[in-house]
Amino acid sequence: CTCKSWSDLIGSSSFVSTHLHRNVTKHAHIYMLCLHHLNFEREADPDDPYVEQEFQWSLFSNETFEECFKLSHPLGSAEHYGIYGSSNGLVCISDEILNFDSPIHIWNPSVKKCRTPPMSANINIKFSYIALQFGFHPGVNDYKVVRMMRTNKNSLAVEVYSVRTDCWKMVEAIPPWLKCPWHHHKGTFFNGVAYHIIEKGPMFSIMSFDTGSEEFEEFIAPDAICSSRELCIDVYREQICLLFGLYGCEEEGMDKIDLWVLQQKRWKQLCPFIFPFDDCYGTIGISIDDELLLEIRDFDMGVADLYLF
Repeated sequence: CTCKSWSDLIGSSSFVSTHLHRNVTKHAHIYMLCLHHLNFEREADPDDPYVEQEFQWSLFSNETFEECFKLSHPLGSAEHYGIYGSSNGLVCISDEILNFDSPIHIWNPSVKKCRTPPMSANINIKFSYIALQFGFHPGVNDYKVVRMMRTNKNSLAVEVYSVRTDCWKMVEAIPPWLKCPWHHHKGTFFNGVAYHIIEKGPMFSIMSFDTGSEEFEEFIAPDAICSSRELCIDVYREQICLLFGLYGCEEEGMDKIDLWVLQQKRWKQLCPFIFPFDDCYGTIGISIDDELLLEIRDFDMGVADLYLF
């Protein structure tokens, strides 16, 4: 009797929502998910034919970067996959080089379950570029996968997969400002909306797509952003932000990354992230605790370290 009542309780949507809200607000159970070499501390040489290229999924502390848990591969093989988003403990993985028929897997490492969405029946042509994003839409209480595909003739197709209905839907209404030549850069997913940095001629802007209303919107980037190099989009203090590291710091021996947040559909510049100078850094993004996550590379040693600022 107790098992049945507890099972009914924890299986209810109200319990799931309350449990997730508690973990999110308290930042509980937050980890970095990494696909790495079995010995991640060794100096790897990918060109060495005698080194077996095996990979392992693990969870690392988001504060100390220490390994916490080893995970079994969701598909039973050590194949290298790319991560295309995570939300509430679910992770979206697919091929590193995406194609229109690349299998997509939504993985729950905690309970060792994996769902593979059905192949879309909407796509029957080859695309030159494909972007994939995943996240949770609180307004419709559903997890969504967004796949954006472009041909060489600049035609755009957008598909949305719903975890709740387990089916794909093609978005019919593409706005005119996307029916022109443009280049796609990095993207992120926040509150049910997919965001992409796009470049049209000399201008940069942010394209947003709401997976609930299926509406597009464009936000022109700040004038100071003039290159895709060292440009990153992420979430800072519950707001979409842009990180741009092209300009040097006035302070001797230091470097900086400029920061803008999107407020009331306008960009507001905040104080930059300032850190000791290193010309071999790469911006990974913002941590859940609103700290800057950088990769500092040592090309001579063939290694890289992670830093929080």
